[in-house]
Amino acid sequence: MLRQRPYLVEIITLLVLIAVPFVLPHLGANTTTINRVLILGLVGVGFDLLFGFTGLLSFGQSAFFGTGGMIAGYLLTQTGMTNGVLALIIGMLGTAVVGYLVGLIALRSTGIYFAMITVAIAEVFFFVEFNPLAAFTGGENGLPGVPTPSLGLGFITLTFKSHLEMYAFFAFWYFVGLVLALRIVRSPFGLVLRGIRDNPQRALALGHNTHSYKLTVFVIAAMYAGFGGGLLGMMQGFMPPDAFMFDTSGEIIMQTAIGGVGTLFGPLVGAGVWLFLSDFFQITLHLGATWKLILGLVFVLLVVFLRRGIVGAVVDLYRLAFGKRRARPAASKADGSGASGSAQLTEAEQRAMAEAIAKVKPRPSAITSGAILEAKGLTKRYGGIVANSDIDFHVNHGEIRGIIGPNGAGKSTFFKMLTCEVPPSAGTITFEGRDITGLGVADACQLGLTKSYQINQLFVHLTVRENLMIAALAQLRGKFKLDLMRGMRSVPGVDAQVEGTAALVHLTRQLDVPVSDLAYGEKRRLEVGLALATSPTLLLLDEPLAGLSQEERVEIVALLKSIAHDRTMVVIDHDMDSLFELVERITVLQEGRILVEGTPEEIKSNPKVQEAYLGGMEEQLL
Repeated sequence: MLRQRPYLVEIITLLVLIAVPFVLPHLGANTTTINRVLILGLVGVGFDLLFGFTGLLSFGQSAFFGTGGMIAGYLLTQTGMTNGVLALIIGMLGTAVVGYLVGLIALRSTGIYFAMITVAIAEVFFFVEFNPLAAFTGGENGLPGVPTPSLGLGFITLTFKSHLEMYAFFAFWYFVGLVLALRIVRSPFGLVLRGIRDNPQRALALGHNTHSYKLTVFVIAAMYAGFGGGLLGMMQGFMPPDAFMFDTSGEIIMQTAIGGVGTLFGPLVGAGVWLFLSDFFQITLHLGATWKLILGLVFVLLVVFLRRGIVGAVVDLYRLAFGKRRARPAASKADGSGASGSAQLTEAEQRAMAEAIAKVKPRPSAITSGAILEAKGLTKRYGGIVANSDIDFHVNHGEIRGIIGPNGAGKSTFFKMLTCEVPPSAGTITFEGRDITGLGVADACQLGLTKSYQINQLFVHLTVRENLMIAALAQLRGKFKLDLMRGMRSVPGVDAQVEGTAALVHLTRQLDVPVSDLAYGEKRRLEVGLALATSPTLLLLDEPLAGLSQEERVEIVALLKSIAHDRTMVVIDHDMDSLFELVERITVLQEGRILVEGTPEEIKSNPKVQEAYLGGMEEQLL
């Protein structure tokens, strides 16, 4: 429904905002509380983009909330500026600069370390506001005399003084902030953010500059907080020093969790619940300081029993009531869901496969013959342990190469060095005549060198279509692009790339199924599909048959044969029967070194391989 009516959410939100000042006061809601809910809801929208859609938990939003408010308040009280909107914008831009500098520091760490850095930064800003900059911020007294909102249009100045006018001003900016956030979430940029939230390492390996995306959304969240801080000063008539306190950051987080993380509307709902309950406990029930304890218990209960928050629960109930839960399509031979459907294709399926191959071609290669990838003297040491030692290796254009070796032979480490996931301790890697030894994994993928993983690395909370789209966007848009206001379908060729890749890996009927609902064999095909969607010149497959049943192995081998057309591939696997059927040449690793290379027949009969790797299995192979 949302795809058919893309502005339905915005229209409903606008109608609700128009109705609020005429309805809530009759239910006992205080006008000041309603305005505060709008301000915290706006700040929370930015925080939800950061945490709910990117997975970055920041405890430092109070630093930006206070910074934006203090800049706007200082301009309006100390410089003679009378245009309130201009002061808000300058405060927001000043906060963006601060957010950028803070982000450069904080985003050097991940996970809990990132969160702890933001806590420290918030405390630093609180100290600076109360001490070194007290002459500008008012210290513990704050900045008094902040005027009510105003907008200078040159020929007239609009002022907002009455309760209804003030509400209209705050509601307008909340609506603008929400609409912008919805555009971001629906954009290619927003989809990449969700991919980073689910699996940042895979997003990086597909060619996205995840650090730039994180830094951008960190700055956006800071801008939302800074703008909200300026609105708070205008609402209260002074900019309070407690805007910098850690409690402010904590309340923003709790309100977002109560309302629903990753919903954009959750912060507004959570702020409403938080503020109305606090007023009820303090003013109506006269509980004094005890209200914090009771509100804390309410928060715990809401988080425990409504894991997706209030808005998330409402969405789930809506889907349940109106049958909106997406049913998983039944497997059929038509889309190659069964092993036999992949191994023996009908004439119609062969035509569909040919069309898919035509849609998802490898990107043009600078090398049309000879070695496309070459490693010389490749060595990797971890302290005193040598994982790979002095490896000389090359793959020719159009070749399908297999790599085998016992556990601990250094195969996975070798692959990681080839795709620039880990830097070699010594040696060089040349891809299409270019030295890529010092590149990062995203840069290597952008050049056309892509890998699938032994253990599935998927975006499990997204659909198959969204997974493939994230991969395709990296190839079609580059590793970073600020297309925050563009529609998802505005990227030329993305639909053809996604649908063609889905056809190649026999997942056309599962395109709109969440990845978490897929069978294991389908996830393995999608793992290969993610790599294919980047249109690689060279595709490296790390144990694509791992964990599969015999029927699924037959299916995957047939799949790899079908996609081998005009592609160069290197495959690691322990299933030697399948590997010998698939590849043209095999490299055997032992103890981090190349033991021998040759055709499958030569490897089967090689005494060194039989002794060092196969042991007593030579009779089975022969």
